[in-house]
Amino acid sequence: MSIQSREISRREFISTGTRTVAGLVGASALAPGAAKAGTFKDEKRNTKIGMNLLLWSTHVTEDQFPVIADLKRTGFDGVEIPVFEGDAEHYRKIRKELDAQGLHCTTITSVAAETNPASSDPSVRRAAVDRLKWAIDMASELGSDVIGGPFHSAYKYFTGSGPTDDERKWSAEVLRDAGEYARDKEITLAIEFLNRFECYLCNTTADALDVVKRADHPNVAVHYDTHHVNIEEKSITDSIREGGSLIKHVHISENDRGTPGSGLVHWDETFKTLHEIGYSGWLVIESFSTATPEFASAIHVWRDFAPTREEIYREGYAFIRAMLKKYPES
Repeated sequence: MSIQSREISRREFISTGTRTVAGLVGASALAPGAAKAGTFKDEKRNTKIGMNLLLWSTHVTEDQFPVIADLKRTGFDGVEIPVFEGDAEHYRKIRKELDAQGLHCTTITSVAAETNPASSDPSVRRAAVDRLKWAIDMASELGSDVIGGPFHSAYKYFTGSGPTDDERKWSAEVLRDAGEYARDKEITLAIEFLNRFECYLCNTTADALDVVKRADHPNVAVHYDTHHVNIEEKSITDSIREGGSLIKHVHISENDRGTPGSGLVHWDETFKTLHEIGYSGWLVIESFSTATPEFASAIHVWRDFAPTREEIYREGYAFIRAMLKKYPES
């Protein structure tokens, strides 16, 4: 996509729908509560729009409830809750607030070296199954129907060489066991392939498909993230078509992790091809900030990508709605 065509697309999204996003930065962003819930709702639409709460915290608490309320006012169908720590009681409290707001949710999790599904150590792989079962239990408490994330292998763990056949086999075996546990909870496990700087086991759609097909379980699928695709794939169209019906979760994430529609990702190609394959799952905005210094350091976020976090989710939401109007569901 040329710079000119991206600019046209940007202008189109600003003026699309029953309201106008008045300007792009600072004071021109919509004020809290300015939008009524469901402004862009289309009851014929199966696709749901979510917002990943990692923009604010790695562990959602009551502190984020005002944000969740404003996401509802903006029009979001749900939020994505990070599941890294906590117990069932904690997540039941979060679920209660989501129910009060009338919001659905998805979840995201990851694994570490000591719970690495691709480990050569059988005891570590058993720990990986236990870790994923815990995440599935917590997601069930939240009412989540999908868990996304790079839990096919340990995040930022490297061996110094590319993936081996055994590593992908071991990962698939763990995911198959976890998928069987998730089946009873009616939860899909969608593994996210990451760029080469964050993992080595799965960097492309083809990599993720290899593991998913080896797992051979209906509750194990692919999580597609536009940020990583922008780095690793030769063709957006080919990568989406290759994933096809096994893509069960999508992150809408700009090349710089800022406001969707403001950067270099080829969005027309992305939404057009998702439309062509009949994708009707979640579209979740994922953006990061410096709000949690330890997490920001771990993912190499050294600056904020927009003047305010409100700008990211309000303009990001409007952008996705405009793209869904341009490429509606069949």
